Amino acid sequence: MERNKAVLAFKKILRVLGPGFITGASDDDPSGIGTYSQTGSLFGLKQLWTSVFTFPFMVVMQEMCGRIGMITGGGIGAVIKIHYGKKILYPILLILIIANTINVGADLGAMASSAEMIFGLPFLFWLIVMTLITVAMIVFVPYSTYVKYLKFLSITLLGYIATVFFVKQDWGMVLKATFIPSISLDKDYLMNFVAILGTTISPYLFFWQANEEAEEEIKDNRLPQSGEGTPQVSNRQIKAMRIDTMVGMFFSNLISFFVIDAVAITLGTHGMHNIQTANDAAQALKPFAGNYAFLLFAIGIIGTGLMAVPVLAGSTAYAVAETMNWKQGLSYKYFQAPKFYLVIVIVSIIGLGIHFLPVSPFQLLYYTAILNGVAAPPIMVIVLIICNNKKVLGKNTNGLWANILGIFITVVMAAAAVAMFALL
Repeated sequence: MERNKAVLAFKKILRVLGPGFITGASDDDPSGIGTYSQTGSLFGLKQLWTSVFTFPFMVVMQEMCGRIGMITGGGIGAVIKIHYGKKILYPILLILIIANTINVGADLGAMASSAEMIFGLPFLFWLIVMTLITVAMIVFVPYSTYVKYLKFLSITLLGYIATVFFVKQDWGMVLKATFIPSISLDKDYLMNFVAILGTTISPYLFFWQANEEAEEEIKDNRLPQSGEGTPQVSNRQIKAMRIDTMVGMFFSNLISFFVIDAVAITLGTHGMHNIQTANDAAQALKPFAGNYAFLLFAIGIIGTGLMAVPVLAGSTAYAVAETMNWKQGLSYKYFQAPKFYLVIVIVSIIGLGIHFLPVSPFQLLYYTAILNGVAAPPIMVIVLIICNNKKVLGKNTNGLWANILGIFITVVMAAAAVAMFALL
């Protein structure tokens, strides 16, 4: 009886949570887990503070993007094209396509490696299976059902929290590292800092949440189709979106905190710094944290990948379709918007194909995070401009604190990228 009540309560919570929560959860994809694992193995707890530092800025930036989608009834790509022109849109679109496609490939590889470790059978078999499953989910499953799957897949992220409690640690030292930043101008430290910023405050998340907020308007019958008309949005709906976004970003940062901590107190303290993938981290946890921690970590990679790859491919498809004036949106069935769904298929296939190149998947994964960190500031400038344009958002433009926090993190990310290149 009590168990049934708990299940019903959990389902009720999931119904309330929407695009903001899904966006936050998908931010902890296998490439993100790989970056956080690298952070813990290389620097121990020294960059644990970043999981707290990035939280308010993620909330502010994603709330802006969510507001753009809700108020305009379309995505960021459509707004840029209509109000600022294709000359600004095309470079942003190119960066998004390259970064997302490489990210998709890295995530599919991490999922396949995890499945190979747990269940056996060759890597190539699982790579193809994972690609087919993720493509089928987003192409053939109705949007309302698909969203439910994404919410339930987010549960797998809790495995990273559980992992920490399989290992003894000094919580006083953890708290100190969390709230007292350790700053260094060392090249590797700075490069990893840019990678953390890029994998947490990522351009694909901006595009995804804006479009998914528009999809929610369609699902709730406040908009006929994405980009067709302007929905009537109440203050209550905007407030609900902000709460949803805050919960999603908190969840995202909580997971990054525990991944860095878990790897730092196991591998980092034992001098194991050569972590090449998230799967390496999972495998290496065995001697220090036992089989359960290893399994939780590895299963989490599969779950987060199933959640994140559709988001990565979907955000690319939205941006391309809006640029090319194609019918687009997950509310359409495949035959109603074939070009939109074809982009998702192509991005996934190219991502799979990356693993046949003589290139280390982890290098692609890690440098994609850095690329996102470099690419994000100009896109964030555009988002800030849009959110201060009354012709676009009317009375729902940015308040003072949104501008202060948004401008600050944009400057920080741009400065970190410039400093990194200077040191290189």
